Amino acid sequence: MRELYIKSGKGFLLVYSVTDESSLEELLALREQVLRIKDATNVPMVLIGNKCDLVDERVLKPEDGISISEKWGRVPFYETSAMHKTNVDEAFVDVVRQIMRNETLESQKQASTPATPIGAVSAGTSPTNAKPSSGPLSNKAPVQPKPLGKVGASSSGSAPIKKKKKKTSCTIL
Repeated sequence: MRELYIKSGKGFLLVYSVTDESSLEELLALREQVLRIKDATNVPMVLIGNKCDLVDERVLKPEDGISISEKWGRVPFYETSAMHKTNVDEAFVDVVRQIMRNETLESQKQASTPATPIGAVSAGTSPTNAKPSSGPLSNKAPVQPKPLGKVGASSSGSAPIKKKKKKTSCTIL
């Protein structure tokens, strides 16, 4: 079940308790699992040391979290108190910003990748040595792309086309 959540997750809040050293050790293994399943190194994540309000029970110092953050390539690190709501919103905002940045970069990559139109001849093939197609579109003339007008304007002169925003959800493991 955890693998399914990781596979579908877009960002991760990796939380350990500053009062429990074993929770940090488990978290180190969890991060490796996230990177393996996502098959990427640039996964949106935030490292969180929770229960910072329990000063007398604390066994891990802020420096421990900072050190791990630096080992992980400066992953954002927060010490939080869920009980007092200290830095909780900031940690969520940080991971959502990372997710949005990744999605923006992905859409820019896709937009800059040239698409090959239907009926186009690939490199190394000329129209004279291209094999005739026997599919259902073989008797039709190639479709000519329509010139693009202003961004957001439709060719029919009607109202501008609005982009649909993607919904982003967070999963807490």
